[in-house]
Amino acid sequence: MIISVASGKGGTGKTTIATSMAFSVEGAVQLLDCDVEEPNAHLFVRPDITGAEIIYTPVPEVNMNRCTLCGTCSEICRFNAIVVLGETILPFTELCHGCGGCMLACPEKAIRETGRELGVIEYGSRKGLEFIHGKLRIGEAMAPPLIRKVREYAKPGFLTIIDAPPGTSCPVIAAMSGADFILLVTEPTPFGLHDLKLAVGAVKLLDIPCGLVINRSDIGDGRVREYALAENIPVLMEIPFARGIAEAYSRGEVLAQISSGWKEKFQELSERIKNIARQKSAGTSYA
Repeated sequence: MIISVASGKGGTGKTTIATSMAFSVEGAVQLLDCDVEEPNAHLFVRPDITGAEIIYTPVPEVNMNRCTLCGTCSEICRFNAIVVLGETILPFTELCHGCGGCMLACPEKAIRETGRELGVIEYGSRKGLEFIHGKLRIGEAMAPPLIRKVREYAKPGFLTIIDAPPGTSCPVIAAMSGADFILLVTEPTPFGLHDLKLAVGAVKLLDIPCGLVINRSDIGDGRVREYALAENIPVLMEIPFARGIAEAYSRGEVLAQISSGWKEKFQELSERIKNIARQKSAGTSYA
C-alpha cells in the first residue's frame, strides 16, 4: 500500500506525520522523501545511508554533420527545448523533458540522447525502516523525473509512505499519482484553508481517496472542519499546538517516539487509512 502525505502549503507538518507513521506501523515499511528540492525527513529518521545513485535524464545531442536544419525536431517539441537558429541548431537542455520525440522525428537520424544530471538518490535504514530520498542538483528545474525515480524504489508488499513536496504543482502530482491514499495535512487558518482547497482539487482529479490531519488544531477557527464536512473528507487526526511538540521537533525528534500515546495514535491513523482504502476499492462510501 502506498500512502502519500501531502499539503497545499509548506510548514503544515507533513514530515512530522510521515516520519511518525513510518516509525509507528509494524511490519515492512518504507519512507520515501520525495520533496527532492528540500528533503528533510532524514533529519528525523537519521538513517544509516548505505548507498547512492546519480540520476540522469535524457537530453538531445545533435550531429551537425548529418543535420539538414529541416526544423522537424523544433516543430515537434512543445517545450521549445530545441530550435533552429540560422545555420545551426541549438538544444536548450534545461527545458528538455526527456521525451525523445526529437530523436524519433529527425528524418536524418542526426540526434542522439545524452544525459543531464538531475540529482542523487540516497538510501539506507534505521531500526528496520527503509529510507530513500532524492536530492535535486542545485540549479536543476526538473523535479518530477527525480521524484519518479525515487518512487521506483517502492517495494511490493511494503507499506510505502511518501513525504510529498508542498503545493499543487507538477512535483506534487508526481508524488501523489498512483498512491492508494492521500493524507492531507493542514492547519485551521485562512492560509491553511485556502491551500487545502487547492490540494483537494488536485486529489479529486487523481480520483484517489483522501483524509485530513489538522495540525495545531486548537488555533484559528472551525472553517477547515466545516469545509472537510461539506466535502465529505474525514478528519482522521488532530494534533494540538503544544510547546512540548514544538520543542521535540526543534531537536529533530519524531513525534511518535516522544511518548507511547502518540505512537498508538499514529497506529490508529494507519488502520483508519487502510480501512478507507479498502472501502474505496470495494466501491463503498467511507463517510
